[in-house]
Amino acid sequence: MDPGPLLYTGAGLATLAAALLPRLLARAPISMPMLFLGAGALTFSVVDPLPDPDPARHSSVLLHLTEICVIISLMGAGLALNRVVGLRNWASTWRLLAITMPLSMLAVGVLGWAALGLGVAASVLLAAALAPTDPVLASEVQVAEPAENPESDEDEARFALTSEAGLNDGLAFPFTYAAIAISVAGAAPSGWLGHWLAVDVLWRLVSALAVGLVIGWALGKLFFSAPSKKLRLAEHAEGFVALAATFLAYGITELIEGYGFIAVFVCACAVRASERRHGYHQVLHRYVEQAERMLTVLIVFLLGGAAATGLFSGLRWPEVVVAAVVLLLVRPLAGWAGLLGGGTGPRERAVIAFFGVRGVGSLFYLVYALQAGKFAEQNALWRVVGLVVIGSILLHGVSASPIMWLLDRKRQRKARARHDETSRTHV
Repeated sequence: MDPGPLLYTGAGLATLAAALLPRLLARAPISMPMLFLGAGALTFSVVDPLPDPDPARHSSVLLHLTEICVIISLMGAGLALNRVVGLRNWASTWRLLAITMPLSMLAVGVLGWAALGLGVAASVLLAAALAPTDPVLASEVQVAEPAENPESDEDEARFALTSEAGLNDGLAFPFTYAAIAISVAGAAPSGWLGHWLAVDVLWRLVSALAVGLVIGWALGKLFFSAPSKKLRLAEHAEGFVALAATFLAYGITELIEGYGFIAVFVCACAVRASERRHGYHQVLHRYVEQAERMLTVLIVFLLGGAAATGLFSGLRWPEVVVAAVVLLLVRPLAGWAGLLGGGTGPRERAVIAFFGVRGVGSLFYLVYALQAGKFAEQNALWRVVGLVVIGSILLHGVSASPIMWLLDRKRQRKARARHDETSRTHV
């Protein structure tokens, strides 16, 4: 049989499913990535003529697929946020970045070295790859879309998880570069630390922030304040322009060797800040969300196929235990510790701490580092990262909808109680 018609049929069914499933599964304890993960495993187990989806063999394809998916998702995350950036408004975000992320990386690095016997470079890479809270697979626990009223109620859990995912995906890059440098030059700091601090930390971060702000400001002016209506793109509701913003911010930043992930998210926040009440943000966000959903379907489908065709060959029990510890202990405990003393209530704190979704960003960092560095334990790294990502898809996919529904219900009850109390006071 010619596989062409079969592939077209499968692509059509997958596209239709990607449009219908988020609505059909809105309150069910199952997510769209879970279904496509299972579909990929089943398809590659049953259908013979399909090519081998081995991520190590097709690393260049995987690198670009995950790269595009992450940057599109980061644009959507930045556009969705309603709050003005500030120390107090984003207090939960800063705590997650400054406390939770370093604690998580330290714990994962120690586990890689002590429990799995990985070398220093591989342990640092494992910590960096599993550091980001994924903006791609966490749609059920993130801000849904931009609100035309920026003062509208935005629950703390969704805001914190969305803003954290927007920034820590880029902040994992310096540590990925550290792992690459150690794999090439050795663990002695004299061989890599100076260049890492000056270039991989200072220059790449500052240039990313600068480019993201400038591109976002310029596009915001073009979208909403251009002197001619023909140039004022917000008047024409062209959603695909979100891709122009994404690729411009990412491409220019990468050309000057900055962190494109950070630039894209900052650009999205700057566009959002340029005119917060305009409905064009919703148009941009919906287009980005649709593009992201299609790429997510493809990546998760291929991940399911890889899991069914040899990704976990040679799997050892310590690797399974480490993956479980990362999901069930490391992130929840580090998240709780990071938010202690902040403004979040105990319910929101528990939800934010638990839903540290690991996904497409982890796959990107792993394949990027393995191409650029010299790591002896590549198969072990693929197994552990693959286990964590698949475990996150299953664990958080089952729990996201019910837990967020309960949290929303509690929040709505509190809001009604406050409203009733205010009404009685006025009377």
